[in-house]
Amino acid sequence: MGAMKSRRGQITVITGSMFAGKSEELIRLVRRAMFAKQRVQVFKHRLDARYERTLIATHMGVTHEATPVDSTGELRQLIDVGSDVVAVEEAQFFDHQLPDLSMELADKGMHVILAGLDQDFRREPFGSMARLMAIADEVVKLRAICMVCGSAASHTQRIIEGKPAAWGDPLILIGATETYEARCRKCYRITGVPRRR
Repeated sequence: MGAMKSRRGQITVITGSMFAGKSEELIRLVRRAMFAKQRVQVFKHRLDARYERTLIATHMGVTHEATPVDSTGELRQLIDVGSDVVAVEEAQFFDHQLPDLSMELADKGMHVILAGLDQDFRREPFGSMARLMAIADEVVKLRAICMVCGSAASHTQRIIEGKPAAWGDPLILIGATETYEARCRKCYRITGVPRRR
């Protein structure tokens, strides 16, 4: 073995509602890897342009550079085979090929770190996050604080003109505190919910 480094791949998924600290945790893990002199690549979905096009940003203003991409295919083309860590922000926006790519990279010895919402504003599984959590070696589920009562919150409440969004509203609406709130189960509201299938 000598100077050769043995790489052990793994998949870490950081998830939870909005305002739970997912981006902060992703940045913490990335910076820890960088301190350990690991080769790190950080990506984000191009849809997330709330703060800066080429930055991951927490709601508290902590930032880290990231390469914006539109799809798993574009992400695949930009990955350096020599990377030790590949981190992906806003994983819920990526297509359903992201879990396969994550498995492939982890099988090659990379640590894949993915952060994303586990549920959309309807409290339904968001994109391929459920599958990513199923294949992960580690799932870090974070909770926020309910912006109504102060309890632990696991849901993302969408607010339209001061009122809870309706079930039929568009699934993706990029925003922050002006559009979304963290809510506990008791304080979460939605209108127009169809009868359960």
